[in-house]
Amino acid sequence: MTEVLFPAVSQKQPTAEGVLSTWFVSDGEAVSVDQLIAEVQVDKVSVEVPAPRAGVITLLVKEDDPVSQGTPIARIS
Repeated sequence: MTEVLFPAVSQKQPTAEGVLSTWFVSDGEAVSVDQLIAEVQVDKVSVEVPAPRAGVITLLVKEDDPVSQGTPIARIS
């Protein structure tokens, strides 16, 4: 199993909160390596999150939920 972490967007504030703005996949869906799975936002910066490996994804965070950088947002098994 691999955890997908909320990316570190702000180097000045490594624990700053952001928002998971969009999921591009559904819970339980099969994903491939580097497939775009989510978009997150910290301040005014949006970042796309690719799948680090292939497998079945389990979403841990809902859209629009506040999340600290480095927090697991999904698991791929």
